[in-house]
Amino acid sequence: MSSANKGVGKVEVTLKWDPSPSGSPDRDLDIIAAVYRAEEPQGAPAYLVHFGSRSPDGTITLQRESRTGQGFGFDEAMTLELNRLSPAYARVMVGVAIQQGGGRTTFGEIANALVVVKEGYRELDRYDFADLGDATAVTVVEFRRDGTGGWGWRRAVRGFDADPQSFTGLMGSEPA
Repeated sequence: MSSANKGVGKVEVTLKWDPSPSGSPDRDLDIIAAVYRAEEPQGAPAYLVHFGSRSPDGTITLQRESRTGQGFGFDEAMTLELNRLSPAYARVMVGVAIQQGGGRTTFGEIANALVVVKEGYRELDRYDFADLGDATAVTVVEFRRDGTGGWGWRRAVRGFDADPQSFTGLMGSEPA
């Protein structure tokens, strides 16, 4: 992680997409955060935050959750208070998954999907899923604790062909 990406504290990840065309089943996208222990940052997540849940210590919360993409502005919003996260955790991966209840749906079928990562008013990153149209789930950003205890971030865009439950077990793995 470059020095330009150091020192994030409280971050918000927001997601939006257009509703399904009239007569089509609703499309439900979800922001998911996976938190990894310091002694095993590539292992299984210590816990997940998704679908209206929050972290056990309240440092990661999903404030807004949409099942249709209807509404103005961003449909889902997750806040990560990394500066309050216990030193027992050293890595957080954030991704987006499409619920697959009505048959297989890919990001190529979702109109105007966009995720934005911000710290306060400063936009850190934005991603529109255009280059991963065949994916059903995508990791977006990785936060890592550095040697001083601060948090850095990097874009970590990687597509998967997985339902949300399977995705949570894959999202922290290293690329092949």
